Amino acid sequence: MRVCFRSSVQPELLAEYRRRHAAVWPEMLAALKGAGWNNYSLFLDGDGLLVGYLECDDFDAVRARMALTDVNARWQAEMATLFRNSDVPPDQGFRVLDEVFNLDQQLAAAGGATSDAAAAGQ
Repeated sequence: MRVCFRSSVQPELLAEYRRRHAAVWPEMLAALKGAGWNNYSLFLDGDGLLVGYLECDDFDAVRARMALTDVNARWQAEMATLFRNSDVPPDQGFRVLDEVFNLDQQLAAAGGATSDAAAAGQ
């Protein structure tokens, strides 16, 4: 399962958000990986738009596994003040986006053409 989500960081706190994510706690990194957050990335725009992407078996399941860890509760508490909506923990405020296009899926549906062949104009 591929998941993309968005959230909002307070624009005046972008530098602090970047600083904290430059050296995420090793215990948090291990918990994410252990819970099944694979190929996980965060992207941040200058206006505070935060976009996350991950691959997992089941998004609700990987979120539930993280919710069981002490390190996640501590991390979310540390990060909460940086987000626009601090009424809920940051990881509960994600808005999941619908995937409307996937190149590999469409190439496969078009008869098994590969992205290399498509790029070569074949």
